[in-house]
Amino acid sequence: MTATPEGALLLCRADPETVRPVARLLQERMTLAPAGDGWSVLVPEGKPWRTDGPPAAGSRSDGGAEPVDRVVGGWATALAVGSGRPVLALWWDGDRAGFSLAAGFRRPVGYVWLADGTPAGEDEALRTFAARLGLDPVLDVQILEGLTRGDPEADAGTRLRGLLAVLRRTGAVLPAGLVPGEPADRLRAVAGALPQAVQIERGGLRETVRGGLDAAESGGLGPWVRGPKARAVATAQVAAGLPLTLWGARRRSGGWITAGLLLLVHGLRGLAYDRVRGTGG
Repeated sequence: MTATPEGALLLCRADPETVRPVARLLQERMTLAPAGDGWSVLVPEGKPWRTDGPPAAGSRSDGGAEPVDRVVGGWATALAVGSGRPVLALWWDGDRAGFSLAAGFRRPVGYVWLADGTPAGEDEALRTFAARLGLDPVLDVQILEGLTRGDPEADAGTRLRGLLAVLRRTGAVLPAGLVPGEPADRLRAVAGALPQAVQIERGGLRETVRGGLDAAESGGLGPWVRGPKARAVATAQVAAGLPLTLWGARRRSGGWITAGLLLLVHGLRGLAYDRVRGTGG
C-alpha cells in the first residue's frame, strides 16, 4: 500500500436508478455501476484531493485542498442524505487506508489502518458499523474485530478487502477489477468498461436543481408527511442543514455543502407541505 496512489470507491446500499439523481448533485465526474444485490458503486474519475502540502496549481477550490478521506466522507454524507440509504466510502493514500459509513442523520462512523495494516481506529467503530448495516452481531462482529488486531501479513489493502468480504453477506459484491488500493486511473478504466456502467456528468444549474428535486421526492428522510412528527423531522433537517452547509462552505467541500443543502431542501419542503396541508384541511 505504501506505493499506491490515493483513490476511493463509494458503495451505496441502493440500486443505480436511486443513486443516479443524487450522485449528479455532487457535480463530479463518476462512473456508476451495480455492485451486487441492492448495491451500487461509484468510481470517481477525478482526484479532487491531496494528501499533504499546499493545493497544486490549478487544483479545484471546492475540494482540491482536502485529503482524500475528508473529500469522500463529504460525498458519502451527501449521498446518504439524498438517497436515504447507507453509503460506505472506501479510501486510501500512501500512508493510510480506511472507510467512512454515512447513514441518515447519525454521525458517520469510520476506521483507519496504517499502510502496513496497523490498526489506528476505535474498536467500537466496527461494532457500530455492523449494527447500522444489520450484520450478525456475533459472527460478523467477530470477523470485524479481527481487523482491529495486529497481523504482520495483512497490509491496509488486505484490511479493506476483509471488510468487503463481510459485506458480501448483505449482497454487496464489487465488480471484477475494482480492488481497493489500486490506482485511481486503473479503477476508472475498469469501471468504464463494465457492461452496465453509467457515466455521471457534471450538470448545469437547471439539471442540478432538477436532480435535487428528484432526490427530495425519492429520498427516505422521514416516514411522516404531516403532523407533529413530520414538523419535528423537518425542523431537525433545517437545523442540521444550515450549519452543515456553512461548515462545508468554510472547508470548500462540495460534498458537505451538498449534504447541507439537501437537508435544507427536505426540511423546508416538509414544513411548507405540512403547513399547506394543515391549513387546507
